[in-house]
Amino acid sequence: MSNTKINCLFCKIINKEIPCNLIEENAYAMAFLDINPAANGHTLVIPKKHCIDFVHCDDFYLKETMILAKSVADKIEKSDLKPWGINFLSNQGSIAGQVIFHFHMHIIPKYAKNEGFTYSAENKNLLDNDSVLKIIQKVKNSKNNFAF
Repeated sequence: MSNTKINCLFCKIINKEIPCNLIEENAYAMAFLDINPAANGHTLVIPKKHCIDFVHCDDFYLKETMILAKSVADKIEKSDLKPWGINFLSNQGSIAGQVIFHFHMHIIPKYAKNEGFTYSAENKNLLDNDSVLKIIQKVKNSKNNFAF
């Protein structure tokens, strides 16, 4: 067992070492309220198998996590919270804002335009899309099988 997994907050939640406000779970993933929410109903959905981020998550667990995220978002949308919309977010790498290195999907209900999760981007040093496409297409497909 890696040291990362031993010290992983989400692995401790999965193992019931740390309590959470569980919304829903299946055999492979669980969803619970974020302890530092950006909005009412802000939920984290995680695979029960440790993986550091989205790209490195086993395809099977990724699929099960996304199915659970969809179910939870549906519950939030139909609830008396009555969000106007929902943001789905997963950060990968510390520069992108990842703090806990166990893949997790944020489901963040939206109640007003400038409240809760907000997004802005500074478009600096951008290549043209044709150049970007050529760079990405040079990469061979990874070992992951993305067919669900």
